[in-house]
Amino acid sequence: MSVVTSLDLPGSRSGPGDWAVETHGLTKRFGENVAVDDVELLVPRGCAFGYLGPNGAGKTTLIRVLLGLTRADAGTMLLLGQQVPRHRDKALARVGAIVDEPRFHGHLTGRQNLQILAAAREHEARDRIEPALERVGIAHRADDKVAKYSMGMRQRLGVAACLLGDPQLLILDEPMNGLDPAGMQDMREMILALVAEGRTVVLSSHLLDEVERTCDAVAIVDRGRVIRQGPISDLLAGTALGLEVECSEPDRAMTLVGAAAIAAADGAAMTAGPTGLHLTLPAGTGRDVVAEVNRLLVEGGISVYRLQIVHASLESWFLQVTTRLGESR
Repeated sequence: MSVVTSLDLPGSRSGPGDWAVETHGLTKRFGENVAVDDVELLVPRGCAFGYLGPNGAGKTTLIRVLLGLTRADAGTMLLLGQQVPRHRDKALARVGAIVDEPRFHGHLTGRQNLQILAAAREHEARDRIEPALERVGIAHRADDKVAKYSMGMRQRLGVAACLLGDPQLLILDEPMNGLDPAGMQDMREMILALVAEGRTVVLSSHLLDEVERTCDAVAIVDRGRVIRQGPISDLLAGTALGLEVECSEPDRAMTLVGAAAIAAADGAAMTAGPTGLHLTLPAGTGRDVVAEVNRLLVEGGISVYRLQIVHASLESWFLQVTTRLGESR
């Protein structure tokens, strides 16, 4: 059974029937393989939303079903309040999507590729070519052949193609794939800017660390099933805290801190390394425990060089959740 939580995000509109993407019981099978398994998904308008999971988890299949490229076997879905596939044409008129790697004519320039795409749309699309090129930051390379573009530039051109329809919703399949760190940062900034304009961006990815920097909320998918979804801050709120302590005499420090820390925070654990201690503290542990650790060390004559609270990352939380699921199967 999929888990659905309230997605109350700043700036988002998440009242009943007012979702950018809404699915109920959505299922897609390929023979014996269930690629999309009874998915309940609610994406608020006006946010960056990550659909996350390992390769082969069914992320691309879900996108193809949403776009009507593959027929669902069961369930219902709405894009921007329009039922799909019943009102697919009306819904997709305000949706831009990149599925897999964007494909263009390599022997033509970026501008020429957009002109071909715009010719198949409403007349206003032609007037959006130059603004779209500027918007994604490749206007200065618009007259170069696409064959000379880097992966990052082709991804940007793909987003520019989406913008020809002035979409309210953009669905991007693995937009960070193949990008170097600078390209990832550029893509992240572009997605955030699109959301700031009031658009909704849904991106699928297996790069959890990068998505954590980009998205307001996520759905975690494993073997075709949505196992958790909600604002990232809410999902991580119940996770354990790490406390990194860099100090002199780690072994003696462990003896001094050990019993007191574990008594003060039920469920705490501690290990010593060559440069200091690592404590794992239960969720909700107060700052007074951190202060007590520092006091014990200082009064014990141990020099404290660094004391830092480390919150769980989305990636570490995801690994914990999927590991527990694997053990229960």
